[in-house]
Amino acid sequence: MTNSRWRMGGSTFIGILIMIVFLFPVYWMVKTSITPVTELYHNPPHILPVGATFESYINNFVRNQDMVGYIGNSFIIAIGTMVLSLLLAIPAAYALARLPIKGKGLMMISVLSIQMLPGIMMAMPLYIMFSKVQLIDNFAGLIFADLIHSLPFAIITLRPFFLALPGGLEEAAMIDGCNKFSSFTKIILPLVMPGLMTVAVFCFLFGWGDFIFALTLTTSNSVRPLTLGLYRFIGQYGTEWNNLMAVATIAALPIIVIFISMQKYVVGGITAGSMKD
Repeated sequence: MTNSRWRMGGSTFIGILIMIVFLFPVYWMVKTSITPVTELYHNPPHILPVGATFESYINNFVRNQDMVGYIGNSFIIAIGTMVLSLLLAIPAAYALARLPIKGKGLMMISVLSIQMLPGIMMAMPLYIMFSKVQLIDNFAGLIFADLIHSLPFAIITLRPFFLALPGGLEEAAMIDGCNKFSSFTKIILPLVMPGLMTVAVFCFLFGWGDFIFALTLTTSNSVRPLTLGLYRFIGQYGTEWNNLMAVATIAALPIIVIFISMQKYVVGGITAGSMKD
């Protein structure tokens, strides 16, 4: 009994230690955001904030509201990427999982190959193509660019959920009076909801955190996301660390809120998807 308690206590201590290690960068980001300029370069640095002030937040979100516009642009891009990815990935994953289509293996290899391409390799080709169809410097162009990574991920993630469903569900629903579309929307989709929630969260993050395509495909602040807004604080002669960390803290809040509120679906979806083939 004593040994089991020691093992449990040791596991708890290790877990707390790992949590502290992972959360320390977040703490340092918040601490830097409320640190006065005079204390930023103190050597050695203070672990606890000294002379804490919210001047950086007031300057960037009250007196100058450019960052508010960047945040709005990021929400538009992220939500657009999430919605369009789901609309395209759901039928594609369903077809690859449950319909008798020839060449499924080749299609999956193609999807995996696209997923592995670095964004920097696609930036210039996309710029050339989008400039010919008037998709430079607008939200549609950024959303379509983000689909390059979010759509293959969504298809690969959703397909195992459809594969795991019993084969006769659609036929049973059609016997009960459903047509193909209603059997899909009323029977199939509710059963794969954990997978849909998981994909929605990660596709939102693909759009929220994009930097390469935003840097390449935009020229005006009216459509630029928050990732480029953060870049404004990095200058030739130095970095405005307190302002940068204040905006980064606000930028991280939606991600933290999403994962806290959706962790049941995300963790459940990843676990379930990893156990299905």
